[in-house]
Amino acid sequence: MKQAALGFRVHSGWAALVAVTVEKGSPRVLARSRPHLVETFTYQFRQPFHTAEKMPFDKGGEFISRVKKEARDLSYCTIHEMQSDLQKQGYKLDRAGLLLASGKTLPALEKILASHALIHTADGQFFREALLHAGARCGLAMNCIKEKELLDRATQTFRLKPEGLLRRVTELGRPYGAPWSQDEKFATLAAWMAMA
Repeated sequence: MKQAALGFRVHSGWAALVAVTVEKGSPRVLARSRPHLVETFTYQFRQPFHTAEKMPFDKGGEFISRVKKEARDLSYCTIHEMQSDLQKQGYKLDRAGLLLASGKTLPALEKILASHALIHTADGQFFREALLHAGARCGLAMNCIKEKELLDRATQTFRLKPEGLLRRVTELGRPYGAPWSQDEKFATLAAWMAMA
């Protein structure tokens, strides 16, 4: 079986997902999607810590736990379905690249909900954590890269200049049409890095 990897660029309640393989040293996109990581795609569920901030503490904690389970389950289904689909095409999906924000360690929930800045950080990390959990459950080796370091690391790894690298990733998406935004391009780079 040929190897494949997923790349994720995460947003509030959804992610850009791209599956990549490498053939004769060149990446090739196998699939792309924008899965939702919450069942009800509204601000309330896409920003769980902001929502919990307005609730009594115990209710807020319960809400976050419920949305966390939902996000983990949906993330698992997304990855597992992609593994099954790619296996039918002769690809073994056993690794992924996940783009991170700052990577700041968060304190206990009570301190998070007392700080608006920490609430933003927690909401940002929430869905990345769900994908990490699901990836581990699906047996994926997860390669985590801070987004601000992605281009530097990719240019060093692939020995390409940033303009050439981005042009190449843009061309990879041409057969798929829109959307092929920075989300998909960066997810592709994360997957390609996971294959390196």
